[in-house]
Amino acid sequence: MNSFGLEDVQVLFGVPAGSISSPGIETASAIRNQFENNLMAIEVLTDFLTVALAVSGGFFAYQLWRLGSVLRSQFCAVAFVSLAIAGLIVLLLDRDGAYLAGNSLLRIKETERSLRVSFQAFLLVILATFATGHLFSPWIFFIALLSASLFQIVEKQLFFVAVRALRARGFGVHNVLIYGAGESGRRVFSTLARSPRLGLHPVALVDDDPTLHGQQIFESSYKREHSAEVIAGPITRELIERLQCELLVIAIPSLGYEKFLGAVEAAQAAEAKLAFLPRNSALSRDKVEYADIDGTMLNVVRRPAKNRSYEIVKRTFDVVSAIALSLLAAPFLVVLAILVHLDSPGPVLFRQERVGRDGRPFMMYKFRSMHPDAQTYAVSPNALNDPRVTRIGRFLRRSSLDEVPQLINVFKGEMSLVGPRPEMHFIARQHGPAHRQRLKVPPGITGLWQLSADRAFHIHENIQYDLYYIRHRSFLMDLAILLHTMVFAMRGV
Repeated sequence: MNSFGLEDVQVLFGVPAGSISSPGIETASAIRNQFENNLMAIEVLTDFLTVALAVSGGFFAYQLWRLGSVLRSQFCAVAFVSLAIAGLIVLLLDRDGAYLAGNSLLRIKETERSLRVSFQAFLLVILATFATGHLFSPWIFFIALLSASLFQIVEKQLFFVAVRALRARGFGVHNVLIYGAGESGRRVFSTLARSPRLGLHPVALVDDDPTLHGQQIFESSYKREHSAEVIAGPITRELIERLQCELLVIAIPSLGYEKFLGAVEAAQAAEAKLAFLPRNSALSRDKVEYADIDGTMLNVVRRPAKNRSYEIVKRTFDVVSAIALSLLAAPFLVVLAILVHLDSPGPVLFRQERVGRDGRPFMMYKFRSMHPDAQTYAVSPNALNDPRVTRIGRFLRRSSLDEVPQLINVFKGEMSLVGPRPEMHFIARQHGPAHRQRLKVPPGITGLWQLSADRAFHIHENIQYDLYYIRHRSFLMDLAILLHTMVFAMRGV
């Protein structure tokens, strides 16, 4: 069975559903559509006011801190510039698809977008000031850019919390029926349950396998707050209407033609929208081109081009950050080393050979979090009550501080701050073609998988996060992942 990727959720639900659709129940649909329109308007207004406040604060912070010559501007002039920049950023956000119904990947895409759009807006403003001859201190632009970016990031997270609370109370919620309770169906269920912004509530999973009937499926998260029951198939009009579902998701990529057609007809008869997973979901849309050869359409998979400038910037940032973080955290690291030594006998650092970029082996460093007699090459503990884990090791693992010595690997060029986690040899040898794509980029200390709820499971069971990162990685995405990692670590998850 083809694995279901996070990108497929955005393909299916980032726009009004599906390739095949029919009118929904008019009254309920109209109310929900009005709610969605109001929600979008509130988000646009909130973004506008947030940026305007941030830019104004940047101007006044420049004056308060006296970073240069005092800015002799009237309040009205500052307000006008702030509102103009806020309007420009909102337009750029809209152009970038920020206000579509789809949900960003782990909300990291929203952070990356906020950083990128703020940079683009201020670059345009700087060019405009040069063109008009109204030059300002670089400090003004730096403070205003930093303020606008940070205010947006915080505002987006708070907005997400507010939307989640509204969805929990039933506002703008669309019931969804998932056909398939296998791996793909469970991933669809988890993604919808963890993505309140979509407003899609999975009420049940349908499967033709009698051994699955009656099972409760939970979303893959730490709290496991949402669940749905697996009910017996087939998909019928009566079933869709009884559950009051407005969307049917066919989550079986290998479903036979007759069953697929039957599900389509049932959805159309029940006036429900329909969406389905592609058979080759491992292929990114970014890598597929279309060729028309004498009337025959072919999909051509192209090889992604290497971005040399990104590689240089990423490596420079890694080295500078590794040196700076090591110097700043040196006293704290000494304390951690002493605690590890006092807690149990054995070396302070744990060394283990891992597989790096292009399959090259390297020695990875961590603070030792397990007893010295634990097997060096074995599946890592996925629970803090594992008897192999020491008392201080539980704290180190929960806070991810055991990973800090990998800054040595970053400085040596064996790892990056952001990237797929490096695997052990006995796991890497079992990798298929999809898994081997992870070896095309340097492994990292943190990444998308580490920030997801699926972190509770093994890396090789959840490669869709790494594949998404490999396809879309950029310096601003790396920066967004690092910002989220700081919040994630501070929460002790």
